[in-house]
Amino acid sequence: MIRTVSKILESVIAARLLAAARLRGLLHPNQCGSLLGLSTYNACLTLTKDVRTLQRPRLKVSSLFLDIKAGFDNVDNDTLARMLREGGIPPYLVSWVSAILGERSCTLVFQGAPGTQAPVNVGAPQGSQISPLLFLVYVAPVHFGIPRGLMISYVDDFALTVASLSYRGNIRRLQDLFVRLERKASRLGVAFSVAKTELIHWRTPSQRHSPKCTSPIQITGELFHPGNSFRWLG
Repeated sequence: MIRTVSKILESVIAARLLAAARLRGLLHPNQCGSLLGLSTYNACLTLTKDVRTLQRPRLKVSSLFLDIKAGFDNVDNDTLARMLREGGIPPYLVSWVSAILGERSCTLVFQGAPGTQAPVNVGAPQGSQISPLLFLVYVAPVHFGIPRGLMISYVDDFALTVASLSYRGNIRRLQDLFVRLERKASRLGVAFSVAKTELIHWRTPSQRHSPKCTSPIQITGELFHPGNSFRWLG
């Protein structure tokens, strides 16, 4: 009975926090996922629409797909509470979030023998209805505008899309943008899983007969070659 009531309370608080976060501008317009009315369909539609728009002036368009490593586990509770307070979220909502995130502990078990309980002050609990929303608020400051391009995210999946006169020019732009994105993410204590990085060069039907660009992009010392297809939000 207590667990059922707590789930209902989480749903009520999540709905109120979402309304307040949108009103106060704590969510970026290009964030999708775990938000009412913004699903995978919206993320994919936004990406394909912008790709086609950027291709119209006969520009070459490329996208870099990134994934935040262990996103929910790296949410700093004190930082999140400060962001909510400074963003104008009602005090009772901030207190509730701080309580549900702060009053936790964990016990490590080695060979069946439990150890001493330790307080946990980092990470949003898995399975909680409000955790995805808290994560979205936490990483919203990572977003920034891209001239002749687009950054869109679906929870912890990020896509950087740029356009220029050549695919090689796109690679240089994407490398610079990743450095900037990584710097902003590090300030929040989050990082990207480099192994899950994917690169794709978009081509119109008329461009498919021209030679493909096979130049890789270098991210933190690793090379990633452009693919013919990719899996996003899978």
